[in-house]
Amino acid sequence: MLRKLSLMLGVALLGGCALKGDVRRVELQVAALKADLSDADAARKAQIDSLLALVAAVQQALGAQQQYLVRMRGDVRTDLLSVQQQLVAVQELTGQSQQRLTELRGRLEEQARQPVPPVDNPNPTGAPVGPSGTVAGPGPDRMYELSLQQYRRGSLATARVAFREFLRLYPTHDRAPDALFYIGETFGGENADSAAAVYQQVVKTYPNSTRAPSALYKLGLLAETRGDKATARTYYQRVVAGYPRSDEANLARDKLQRLGR
Repeated sequence: MLRKLSLMLGVALLGGCALKGDVRRVELQVAALKADLSDADAARKAQIDSLLALVAAVQQALGAQQQYLVRMRGDVRTDLLSVQQQLVAVQELTGQSQQRLTELRGRLEEQARQPVPPVDNPNPTGAPVGPSGTVAGPGPDRMYELSLQQYRRGSLATARVAFREFLRLYPTHDRAPDALFYIGETFGGENADSAAAVYQQVVKTYPNSTRAPSALYKLGLLAETRGDKATARTYYQRVVAGYPRSDEANLARDKLQRLGR
C-alpha cells in the first residue's frame, strides 16, 4: 500500500495538479500505514516472544523429565541389584536347607536299614530304667501312637525308625507285633525284599498274634507280584491252615481259587 501511495503522489506531482490537501491526505495515510506496520511488527514480535517462551518451557520440561528418567534408571538399577542380592541369599539358604534335608534323610535311611533288634531280652541295650524297673522316657502306648501317626502321615522313614525304637525299648509289649508289622508296611513297594524279611520275622516271633496271618497274607501277595504263584499258594495255604477264622483266611481262600489249588 505504501508503494501505491508513493506512486500516486509521484503521478500527481508530475502532473502538476497536486493540491496541498491531497498531499496532506497522502501524508496522513502514510503515517497510518507506518503505524499499522509498527503494530503488526509489535504483534509479530509478541508472537515470536510467546513462541520462544513456549519453546523454553518445553525445553525445561524435557530437561526435568530427562533428569527424572536418569534418576529412575538409577533407582531401577539399584532395586535390581538389591533383588539379585536377595535372590542369591535365598538360593544360598535353599541350598543349605536342601543339604540339611539330604543329610537328615540319609541318617534316617541309614537307621532304617539297621536290622530289627532281637526280642528275647526286654532291655537289650541297657537303656536307663525307672524306679519301677521299666524303661524311662515316654510311655509305650504314647510312643506307639506317635510312631503310627508318622506312618499315617506318609513319613515312612521316620515311622520306621520310631517303630524300631519302640521295639528296642518295649519288645514284649502287646503292641510289639503291630510295630514289627508296620515296619514291613513302611517298605511297601519301595523294597519288597526288606518287607518280606520283616513279615517273616512277624510270623516267626509272634506266631500267636493277629498280625501273623496278616504277615503271611502279605508274603503271598509279594510272591504273587513277583510272578511266583507256587510260593504265593504256599503262603495262602498257611494262612487258611494256621488261622482259619481270621479275616485273611477268607481272602486267602479267594486267592487260592483264582490261582488254582
